[in-house]
Amino acid sequence: MFNNDKFLIAGGTGFLGSALVRRLLSEGAHVRATHWQREPNHQHDRLTWQRADLRDPAACAAAVAGVDYVFLAAANTAGAAVITETPLIHVTPNVVMNAHLLEAAYQAGVKKFLYFSSGAAYPDLGSEHRLAEDDMFRADPPDVYYPAGWMKRYTEILCHTYARKIRRPMPTVVIRPSNVYGPGDKFDFARSHVTAAQIRRVIERHRPIQVWGTGDDVRDVIYVDDFIEGVILAFAREADFLTVNIAAGKEYSVKDIVRTAIAVDNFEDAEVVFDTTKPQTIGKRTFDVSLARDLLGFEAKTSLAEGIRRTIEWYRQTYPS
Repeated sequence: MFNNDKFLIAGGTGFLGSALVRRLLSEGAHVRATHWQREPNHQHDRLTWQRADLRDPAACAAAVAGVDYVFLAAANTAGAAVITETPLIHVTPNVVMNAHLLEAAYQAGVKKFLYFSSGAAYPDLGSEHRLAEDDMFRADPPDVYYPAGWMKRYTEILCHTYARKIRRPMPTVVIRPSNVYGPGDKFDFARSHVTAAQIRRVIERHRPIQVWGTGDDVRDVIYVDDFIEGVILAFAREADFLTVNIAAGKEYSVKDIVRTAIAVDNFEDAEVVFDTTKPQTIGKRTFDVSLARDLLGFEAKTSLAEGIRRTIEWYRQTYPS
């Protein structure tokens, strides 16, 4: 699909960035990938690595020079505990990075720019409401996501500005993910999200397996390979500006996730305890995936059990005990 096209993956050593690097190389693309704190984790004759602090405009300009397309997968990220203690941790570095890279791409004449927003930026419109693309700016993000949510929204507005509000516009794509999990995810407990954290506790045979909150929180979790397929379909769509949810469109409670991981890994005598003193986020967040289905022909195909099985297999191969 992208044979000989030149891509920049900003944040190529991260979870989504690594998956994108592998997918684009499989499509015949030439890939430049930036890294900062993590060292390169993949090698290929059509892949070059560039260390870059993307908070620096000069580093952004060097990163985008000569490429056709940019995927912005670099971000300062953290888990629920860190966000609760330091809620502004995402704001300044990400706003600076996103703004500088968009401007550098625009000045370099990049053909299209893709940005990963977040489902966390949506407002809380009730537990039974499936969040659709038009819902984003109907109200503020929930307080627990407020700083990071508005950071994501601001960059979405920048993407819209570059695509439609200036002369010589630059087409942009905004992806709103649900909870992505799978091989390559963050598994350190300080930064991991719920699915990765619980998978690791099962693998390590924690006794007991501790779940923050009641376990009744409901999430849309999507396996990384399915997610990347949706991203590629969205990017390939002809449009000056596109915003789309890429999610599974299914509901899983934290209890479902934990019980599935226990069953998949045959942890027969597992004990699960629920600690309601630990921080929780939003009780239920699900997504309307009709736009991705109808416009892109996208549908997530990997079951929760199969996705967890593949993730456990990868984890044991990567981190042998």
